[in-house]
Amino acid sequence: MNSQNKPPRVVIIGCGFGGLEAVRALSRAELEITLVDRTNHHLFQPLLYQVATAGLSAPAVSAPIRHVLRRQMKRGNLTVLQAEATGIDAAQRRVLLDGGEALPYDHLIVAAGATHSYFGHDDWAAAAPGLKTLADAFDVRARVIGAFERAERCASEDERAPWMTFVVIGAGPTGVEMAGTLSEMAQHTLPMEFRRIDSKRTKVVLIEGSDRVLGAFVPRLSQRAREQLTQLGVDVRTDCRVTGIDAEGVDYESRESGRPTTHRLASKTVIWAAGVAGSPLGRALAATSGAALDRAGRVVVEPDLSVPGHPEISVIGDLAAARSHGPGEPQPVPGVSPAAKQMGRSAAANLLRRLRGQPTRPFRYIDYGSLATIGRKAAVVDLTVPVVGAIRFSGLAAWLFWLFAHIYFLIGFRNRLIVMIDWAWAYWTYQRHARVVAQPPAAMEHAS
Repeated sequence: MNSQNKPPRVVIIGCGFGGLEAVRALSRAELEITLVDRTNHHLFQPLLYQVATAGLSAPAVSAPIRHVLRRQMKRGNLTVLQAEATGIDAAQRRVLLDGGEALPYDHLIVAAGATHSYFGHDDWAAAAPGLKTLADAFDVRARVIGAFERAERCASEDERAPWMTFVVIGAGPTGVEMAGTLSEMAQHTLPMEFRRIDSKRTKVVLIEGSDRVLGAFVPRLSQRAREQLTQLGVDVRTDCRVTGIDAEGVDYESRESGRPTTHRLASKTVIWAAGVAGSPLGRALAATSGAALDRAGRVVVEPDLSVPGHPEISVIGDLAAARSHGPGEPQPVPGVSPAAKQMGRSAAANLLRRLRGQPTRPFRYIDYGSLATIGRKAAVVDLTVPVVGAIRFSGLAAWLFWLFAHIYFLIGFRNRLIVMIDWAWAYWTYQRHARVVAQPPAAMEHAS
């Protein structure tokens, strides 16, 4: 136990949306706060696909953690460490860091996020990268730009076709946004830039295992999204189950006439947007705390977001298998940024209640709705407005709403200004000037 002269030590792992909100909520209290993140930046993940498709540069959707939290750091009770948490010793109340250090805590908030899930086929990762970090975005960008460059070198149409076929697996918001943007890039940005190839002949295929795209949206908006994707030239294939991925393409099964049919789609560029799994840190926490994990590797938490048997540990964001405790039966909390922010604030408030000897409160998620953009002047919006209820619309109005909502929630005035300028320029010229790549080793191996 700490002496009365020492403030409680709070460790927060992860500076995503949840961790950032927790730090902000706790920074004014008499606490000694340590924030641990393996990178030096906060990332606005909803726009990461724009970095991957050369619409925005990395600094437009990210900012140094120390700059984002500069006001909190001036108060003198916040330490930021760039380190990777490799384990959690719940019995000894220590966070284990890379390099062998051990960071003691009195209270712990774990906001380590999620990683890609290949549903037991981790060997697919080399040929089908996902999109969670800036490094992922750089890799995908190099593969996309490199595919067109390799197509320019091909001697025949048969040799060229796999390089000009892009496959996106998973038709959630990330997959839909990626597929629509790839098609726009091929149709409007790259024409006239190559001599031997016609970029308008690019084929973008979106593969989804369920019967519709954007399954979290109501069927009407889901259907509207599919229509807008088709108008952009995306080949949407639903009710298809991927069975294999390699450097030469994708194998999948579709149900035609009620029975499975096997297909082979030749493609040199495959992007994975089909599944997520909790950070490996969740397994490390479960091993020492006795916490249960769900099938996605997320930590099953109590109503107040704490770990069963360990009220000093809270898990939030994509790593938490949490439920919203509002009217009626508790409902699963979706893995979206507004939920992570709300969990960060709730976990911080409950931590302060514990320090005051007050009972904690169950987490209640307030769902303000969902947004997804498909492409230029194409988006779907499903809003929940108090008293009014659900407001759903699509097309140009939804696209404009999506634009301004994302600009509003970006971190920092500079980022908002840069994104506004870049998007305005792209709207009038169709140009994407973030196409310069320092080709990473993964993309070089892929293109060899």
